[in-house]
Amino acid sequence: MSKNFTLGIEEEYMVMDPSSRELRSHEQKIVEQAHKVLPDKVKAEFHQAVVEVGTQVCNNIEEACADVMLLRKTITQIAGDLGFSVGASGTHPFSKWEMQLITDHPRYSDIVNEMQDAARSNLIFGLHVHVGMENREIALHIANSVRYFLPHIFALSTNSPFWEGRNTGFKSFRTKVFDKFPRTGIPDYFGSIEEYDRYIELLVKTNCIDNAKKVWWDLRVHPFFNTVEFRICDVPLTVRETCTIAALFQALCAKIYKLRMQNLNFIIYNRALVNENKWRASRYGIDGYLVDFGKEMEVNTRSLIYELLDFVDDVVDELGSRAYIDHTRYILDNGTGADQQLAVFNQSKDLISVTDFITSVFLKDC
Repeated sequence: MSKNFTLGIEEEYMVMDPSSRELRSHEQKIVEQAHKVLPDKVKAEFHQAVVEVGTQVCNNIEEACADVMLLRKTITQIAGDLGFSVGASGTHPFSKWEMQLITDHPRYSDIVNEMQDAARSNLIFGLHVHVGMENREIALHIANSVRYFLPHIFALSTNSPFWEGRNTGFKSFRTKVFDKFPRTGIPDYFGSIEEYDRYIELLVKTNCIDNAKKVWWDLRVHPFFNTVEFRICDVPLTVRETCTIAALFQALCAKIYKLRMQNLNFIIYNRALVNENKWRASRYGIDGYLVDFGKEMEVNTRSLIYELLDFVDDVVDELGSRAYIDHTRYILDNGTGADQQLAVFNQSKDLISVTDFITSVFLKDC
């Protein structure tokens, strides 16, 4: 089964000044050096204090995790040699977006010209997980079905409680920052791949977008690859958390596919209902309540995540991801990245200490 559901993982890292801990432009030096040892795996992002990395196409979660470890270790080494530090958090605890430089590239210039401060303030760091599909029709079917579970896994990834020096009260404020962009959030249901393609063609025809990559939903059928791309999550603190979340997305896809092969399907819920759970997950992480729409009642988020683990259990061993899926229980017991950042802050009352903590666990599992 793992051959049918290949994995690709993209992470966005913060580049910082080791002395001030502020975000700092690396002037693409990290990218330039990384290209010598990691061809096609590292690239610049919108802000100059961001580095984006991406794994190769991996046959299973073990391969993907090894690649993420290599990327984190290599970027840390290169950044250190150049006088920078790196870390993984959905937002920087205190750096201000107004002070950050934009990467000089026509694509980014176009985005700034159109979206103005909505783009300039988009100083956030995410995790994208691609799961390979046999064709786009299957990809859309799976995308329609797994939308319900996006808030559950998103809650596990929450890792951005601070914004510009403030405790926001959210476990993931990154999503609130990104909400200013158009074509974000939970996608609609599409009845066929042709209907989806007509939607994209209309947006292009009417100059809403110039290509399908400017559809920035939390989940999308990728416009160029046969993958379902999950985009909802904050970048996690550690490799293990990243791999756990990727394994959960892969297992969900495999489970929905298995149901389809048995002429079964998971119930399709309205986008507006799923959005209610996404808001709760961004606010409370795993400590709140999500709505079980089947039962029409609030349920403890941890309980619903345990139900999710039961739901995918029969495909996990075939995928070879048991060890990573089981780490979900560790996160539920010990807290998400946001919970850990807040614990450091509550003890130290100091965002420098929070930033040092983020940096210190970046290579924890490598």
